[in-house]
Amino acid sequence: MAEKKSGDASEHKEMSVREAGKKGGDTVRDRYGSTFYEEIGRKGGKATRDRHGVEFYESIGQKGGKVVKEKYGADFYEEIGHKGGQKVKKLIAEAKKKLEETEPTEG
Repeated sequence: MAEKKSGDASEHKEMSVREAGKKGGDTVRDRYGSTFYEEIGRKGGKATRDRHGVEFYESIGQKGGKVVKEKYGADFYEEIGHKGGQKVKKLIAEAKKKLEETEPTEG
C-alpha cells in the first residue's frame, strides 16, 4: 500500500468562499496591478449610470442616509461634519506651513 504524501492532491483543505475570493482577488491584483480595480470600478459605475440614470444614485444615497440616521441618530451627522471640518482645517494649516517653509524669505 502506497503512503500518501503531504502534497497529494487528494489531501486538500476545504476552502471557504471568503478564502477563495481573497485568493482570486490577490491573483488578479498580482497579475494586473491594484489600479485595475479602480478602472473596472469606474467602468461599472458608468455602466450603472447609463443603465439606471443619475437618479438611481440619489435614491440609494437617500436610502443609505435614512438607515444611518435610524441607526446612529440625527446628531451623528453633526458629529461627523465637525470631525470632517477639523480635518480640513488641519490639512489647510499643514499646507500653509509647508508653503512658508519653501518660500524664500525677504531680506
